[in-house]
Amino acid sequence: MTNESILNDARDRAEPWTRPPHDEETRNTVRHWLETCESDEDSREALIDAFYRDLSFGTGGLRGKMGPGTNRINATTIANATQGLANHLKKVHGEAPSGSPWRVAVACDSRHRSQEFAQITAEVLSANGFEAWLYPELRPTPQLSWTVRELGALAGVVVTASHNPPIYNGYKVYASDGGQVVAPEDAQLVAEVRALDASVPVPRSPDGIRVLDASWDERFRSMLLKFRLSSHLVQHGSDLPIVFTGLHGTGAIAVPPALKAFGFRNVHEVASQAIPDGDFPSVSSPNPEEGPALAQAVALAKEVGASLVMGTDPDSDRVGLAVPNGARGFVLLNGNETAALLADHVLSKWQESGKLNRPSFVAKTVVTTNLLIDIANDYGVDVKETLTGFKFIAEAIRQEEGKSQYVVGGEESYGYLVGDEVRDKDAVQSCCLLAELAHDLHERGEGMLDRLADLHRRHGAYKEGLMSVVKEGREGRAQIEAMMLKFRSAPPMELAGERVIEILDFQSREARSPEGAMLRALSQASSNVMQFVTDLGSRVTVRPSGTEPKIKCYASVREDWDGMGSHSDVMDLLQSRVEAHFRALGVQGH
Repeated sequence: MTNESILNDARDRAEPWTRPPHDEETRNTVRHWLETCESDEDSREALIDAFYRDLSFGTGGLRGKMGPGTNRINATTIANATQGLANHLKKVHGEAPSGSPWRVAVACDSRHRSQEFAQITAEVLSANGFEAWLYPELRPTPQLSWTVRELGALAGVVVTASHNPPIYNGYKVYASDGGQVVAPEDAQLVAEVRALDASVPVPRSPDGIRVLDASWDERFRSMLLKFRLSSHLVQHGSDLPIVFTGLHGTGAIAVPPALKAFGFRNVHEVASQAIPDGDFPSVSSPNPEEGPALAQAVALAKEVGASLVMGTDPDSDRVGLAVPNGARGFVLLNGNETAALLADHVLSKWQESGKLNRPSFVAKTVVTTNLLIDIANDYGVDVKETLTGFKFIAEAIRQEEGKSQYVVGGEESYGYLVGDEVRDKDAVQSCCLLAELAHDLHERGEGMLDRLADLHRRHGAYKEGLMSVVKEGREGRAQIEAMMLKFRSAPPMELAGERVIEILDFQSREARSPEGAMLRALSQASSNVMQFVTDLGSRVTVRPSGTEPKIKCYASVREDWDGMGSHSDVMDLLQSRVEAHFRALGVQGH
């Protein structure tokens, strides 16, 4: 498509946005773009980027910048997504039994307009004959997942953009099992949205809205208590000094009460970040994967002598950790290290209590550390490896129901879940269980880094890294597609001096030799992911992000380590290998 045809298509798609039912600000903005796009390059690019496509469901549902346009999050795209959801649910389930309307649960995080968008979602559902159960204030995403199951609802929606910058918002849809929708349902939902007549306003009504009151918070915390594993913590509670930050999001209202219920009496909150605020004013990014987001928490931890620092993202499905390093300082753990520590803790406790005396499994994604496989094998537990995105772990849980019990799962992107009461990554639960692990280790005179070193001694030392290359807008999307095409058509034969012995193409669902010979079929669904395995066991993976304008590159390396010599030295060596793989891949980013 030529630049001129792209502009003309954007004009055609934008013109209806100059009329009601769109609000006056939206109409004026779009009208200005249309009137000036020929003479002003900024207006032309703004018009094209806002209207060149419809938002589509990625690994985390709909997510995008807020503003006018079909490629933006706004009242119209939220209402249309909800109308499409309503149409889809009716098509699949039919009309609800007389006097017993179908239920849908709705929640939101602390972002700008999140409560407005949640209200719109509830009103559209209500107008379509559904009983919308709405949390009137911000609540964690995992609580919404649990609420869907607890209500016996057909579906759930949470308005959130997770850890993205303040200009973003999003819309996650959950199925009746509490897991995010996956293929083919996500495509069916999108098809219903695209089939809507843009000239017909989406109906809205407040009549069928039910409010989820504070009793649901108590029920959620009571459910979490079922996962306490430490008898010492249950009997005695804990005075372990812990620092927590909710980074201006839902964790600020959900995690401290949950920690208190678990028995932790000495929790220090970062006061400046305990107030929900969609501007996230104290951080450049509310992402606990990034060190600067936890800087204030680490500073407080040094003041109070804390044994653990935890921070959650705005919708409380991810948690980042910092732990003492023995030199009066703190070190950040990455998502793979935390996943390994949590998995070992849970499997150990479940084994002690006899809960592993039936078929059980651990879940991980294709870019999460293989240390989880080693740990699971040590406990005689199976492993399910899924595509990237926790919705695929939830899908695996659903598929195994009645056959094998799910124990624990994790993603390298700082998301974890124990048990199947919730069907999405749960930072509220994870904070409680990671604090419990820190408590048990403290009782034995150990720390998190001691336990991590022990895991590496037993299973081999692992180190993973992530590098993201940001490519904004329509042109950036094309550049990402070109990069993936190159990796697929001309894959590397060598990476950092290591010979590539296997090429996994998750789009064609094939594992091939470098010479092109078919080695085996891949069990996961088709996805635009390429992975390269070397003769030294390294794994290098590339994929476009499903929620952000970037291509993500992952590297995982391993070394045998018998415990002799410094653990930090072997980790430094592994880090240098990770960095060498990124250089060999030819990517630059952060």
